[in-house]
Amino acid sequence: MTHASSRVTGLRSVALSVPDLQVAEKFFTEIWHLDVAARTHGVLYLRGTGADHHLLALHHAPGPAQILNVTLRANSLSALDEVARLAVQAHGRVVRPVEKLDEPGGGMALTVCDPDGRIFRLVFGDARHADASEVPDRPVRLAHAVLNSHDVESTRGFLEQVFDFSLSDRTRIMAFMRCNQDHHSLALGDTDNDALNHIAFLMPDLESVMRGGGRMKDAGYGIEWGPGRHGPGNNAFNYFVGPFDVVIEYTAEVEQVDDSYQAGQPTDWSWPPGRVDQWGISAPPSARLKEAQKAILFSKVTDHP
Repeated sequence: MTHASSRVTGLRSVALSVPDLQVAEKFFTEIWHLDVAARTHGVLYLRGTGADHHLLALHHAPGPAQILNVTLRANSLSALDEVARLAVQAHGRVVRPVEKLDEPGGGMALTVCDPDGRIFRLVFGDARHADASEVPDRPVRLAHAVLNSHDVESTRGFLEQVFDFSLSDRTRIMAFMRCNQDHHSLALGDTDNDALNHIAFLMPDLESVMRGGGRMKDAGYGIEWGPGRHGPGNNAFNYFVGPFDVVIEYTAEVEQVDDSYQAGQPTDWSWPPGRVDQWGISAPPSARLKEAQKAILFSKVTDHP
């Protein structure tokens, strides 16, 4: 199986600012079933059962939640310098040059942003957990992050040019981008802002996606879309609005592809009237979900030291 990107091996984590770390910790550990990997002053790092040091880094900050960065893992140290050069060529900028990370997980890191202010961090040599496993009803790793874009083709071009992502499929409202054998690790939602759309957590199996929906419902977080099975990616899903309007997804059975995969176009991904997924049993995404999918904006680059 070949890998789509020559610079990025996968999506590692997402960093957010939230106004209440205690609320976040209670939700993400007791209900969402992540574990605390580390904590520092004002920052909580949460892991799944897989090898990634953490999947979420939650920074305490007053006001509405924001996305601080999407962290990708590089396939070499030299890729950091290459991405820094290519980001500038693609009309982005280097937010922080290549440096040793002074945070749990460590490694070397580069932080760049695209022309619209989306912040990406690329890490290499970060710590891994030796006890990686798959545990029923607990997220293993991040499956993907979806970012909104007011100009999907421009954002797609940045991901392709800078990180060597490839297009897996293009629907009327989404561009699915891959960097490894997962059908997509990032996707771009065609909308009128550039917010975080959602973060998807890979569960070990379909049963865990379904039982997770019941657990969330019992805790007062109803399923805002699902259960269902997407067309592109073929993954099963349940979507929720978590604390601070962060949209999160339990997913499983993500399609595995290689470089022989032929990218589909919008005409390849159309549904009969009344359907929004393969199964056709779920109502469409709720109004609350659609509103939350535009609520978490990227922090301003000027806010980064």
